[in-house]
Amino acid sequence: MNETNSHIAQQLAHVASVLQQQRTGLAPKAVTAVLSEDTLVVTLHDALTPAEKALARTPKGAAQVQEFHRQLFSSESESMRQEIKRITGREVREATAEIETATGAVVHAFTTGAMVQMFLLNPEVLPLAGTDRDSIERADDDGFLPAPELNASG
Repeated sequence: MNETNSHIAQQLAHVASVLQQQRTGLAPKAVTAVLSEDTLVVTLHDALTPAEKALARTPKGAAQVQEFHRQLFSSESESMRQEIKRITGREVREATAEIETATGAVVHAFTTGAMVQMFLLNPEVLPLAGTDRDSIERADDDGFLPAPELNASG
C-alpha cells in the first residue's frame, strides 16, 4: 500500500469510527481500513455492546446480532458511501457487512465488483523463519498490511 492509499485509509477509518458511534452509541476500540485498488475493507474492532456480546454467546443469539448489524449496515451505509466518494473521488458499487460475534469485530466491505474474502487474524504476528518483525513491518508493498489503527478519539 503506498503512502497516498495509507493516508486515505486513515481518513476512512476515522470516518467509519465516527459513523459507528453515531449509529450505535458505541465507538469501536480500534478501526482498521485497507484500501487496495478497487476494494476498501473496514474492520471495526470490539464494536459490539456488552448486551450484544452476551446475546451472541448462543448460536441463536449470535445469528440475531449478525442479522441486526447487517440490517443496520444496509439501512445506514449511505453516509459512509458519501464519505468514500468525498475522500476517494470514487463511487461505491457494492457494500456488505459481516459480524464476527466471538471477537466483536464488524467488517464492512465496499467494492467495485470484486469478490472479497476476509480473514481476521489473531493480534499476534508470528515471524516467518529468517525474518524479524521490522522486516515484516517494512514489507508494505504487498497490499496485506492494514493502515494504522485509529482509536475512537482519532
